[in-house]
Amino acid sequence: MKYNSVFDIIGPIMIGPSSSHTAGAARIGLAARNLLGKEPTWAKIHLYESFAKTYKGHGTDFALAGGLLGFQTDDPRMSQAMDIAKKRGLNIEYVEDSASSEHPNTARLIIGDDTDKLELVGISIGGGKVEITELNGFELRLSGNHPAILIMHNDRFGAIASVTKILAKHEINIGHMEVNRKDVGKEALMVIEVDQNVDDNILKELQNADHIIRISKIVS
Repeated sequence: MKYNSVFDIIGPIMIGPSSSHTAGAARIGLAARNLLGKEPTWAKIHLYESFAKTYKGHGTDFALAGGLLGFQTDDPRMSQAMDIAKKRGLNIEYVEDSASSEHPNTARLIIGDDTDKLELVGISIGGGKVEITELNGFELRLSGNHPAILIMHNDRFGAIASVTKILAKHEINIGHMEVNRKDVGKEALMVIEVDQNVDDNILKELQNADHIIRISKIVS
């Protein structure tokens, strides 16, 4: 495995005890919050295999809660996240799921409020790094290590071109891009990892592009 810096080896600055079970879990929770676009009022979190067996002792429970509250991995409030969630009116239910998963550190987060709902599957792959592998039934591979734009759109001719044209106009470089659809002509999902955070005015321009339904972003 190639490391780009010493931080890839020792992991991120974080509140312990574990980079995989705490920092990674916090980043999964934060990704879910960012994609919902606001703080949820409820969450049902399914934990699998290693996460399910050790989530209380290793701090996975408060780390996921901290991420949903918007805390970064080094936030000193992280260990009190469960209490803070209750005070903010965020109700969290943890489910120790016995189903098998592709990775031992896997969580399925179903979160929302009175008007919106989101379902996400994230895995903590070690050293605080994560991958988002599913969003609202769409399979994807999102590292969470780079800024990203997630665009729900109608599966129509010209939708992808209209998005890439706007990004090129604003000199936004695409590092990775994938498109997934459930069926021909139905809803599809564009996942675009970029080299810099995208300003809200560019997101508004993208929202008005052809065949676009909804846009979410993850900042680095």
